[in-house]
Amino acid sequence: VDPAQTDDNYPKELFFMSKYSGNGTGRTITTENKPDLIWLRSANTAQDWYVVDSTRVITDNKYILTNTTALEATLPQGNFTSVGATSVGISSGTWLNSGGSNYKMWMWRANGGTTSTNSTGSVNVTQQVDPSGAFSISTYSGAGGTGNIGHGLSSAATFVMVKQRNGANNWCVYAKGAQDSGALFAYMDTNSVFQSGTIFGNTEPSSTLVYLGDNNEVNHSGRDYVAYCFANVEGYCKSGHWIGNANTNGTFVYTGFKPAFILLRYISSGESWVMLDNKRDGYNPTNKNLRTNNTNAEASGSTYDVDFLSNGFKPRTTWEGLNGSGYRIVYLAMAENPFKYATAR
Repeated sequence: VDPAQTDDNYPKELFFMSKYSGNGTGRTITTENKPDLIWLRSANTAQDWYVVDSTRVITDNKYILTNTTALEATLPQGNFTSVGATSVGISSGTWLNSGGSNYKMWMWRANGGTTSTNSTGSVNVTQQVDPSGAFSISTYSGAGGTGNIGHGLSSAATFVMVKQRNGANNWCVYAKGAQDSGALFAYMDTNSVFQSGTIFGNTEPSSTLVYLGDNNEVNHSGRDYVAYCFANVEGYCKSGHWIGNANTNGTFVYTGFKPAFILLRYISSGESWVMLDNKRDGYNPTNKNLRTNNTNAEASGSTYDVDFLSNGFKPRTTWEGLNGSGYRIVYLAMAENPFKYATAR
């Protein structure tokens, strides 16, 4: 029996990717399930990263960008026209459907847009959580001062992204493994160093809470925010770090599943957030990649070689951004298949 057809929380039901070529004509893009969070952009041309979610209603076309501090805006061409059980409708508008552009959509399922109030923390959030307990979408209004929000996950959050929606401020990222303890943070929209500070209250997330500092980026009074939180769930989602060895026989990183998606970066300054997936190459080594903090077109070549394996991944390059000697590199990985169902590439 194919577990993808039987298990509601099987990885392919929860994270999936679609590709299409722009043609300027309204159409329906096939997906593997109904998405609640979409990251979308052209891979072969310079373009912003559009992020929409079903808490904010995808067909309302409210977007934020991972590569800038810009506040939330509305796609001007009604670019998302529908969201179905296994499809997304795209309009004829050129923003997301320009001829000659090859578009990629990375999609997460949560709770079908059905939200509830999580009042576990000092700041109430409107929230939906995926069936595995590994991923949640939360929107909230800042209260000012230090505080916390309930993340709704099945265990402590290991990767958190927060963006202010009605002000031009940075994306703030917590990644477990950036340091041995505490809560360093970095910005998704820049290549600045992971740093200490009050963004996440210098406190690692607990089994129920994400801690917030008193600042514009995560908890300013009168400001609206969205938070995307992830927790380690066996066979589906893993966040952590590895130490590079500057060898083409790179450090093996165990995830417990065959990856479909990896977002990573070296924690010091000057390196970008690098995104790899299992669809653009489709074989090992994988090296087609995009940088979520800029608009550059897709890069490729042996400099970026990574093997996607049945139970993890392994850099096959000496490039410092993926495998510098002694470099600490953090990552968020989503599964294609759990290890017990995984197949070789």
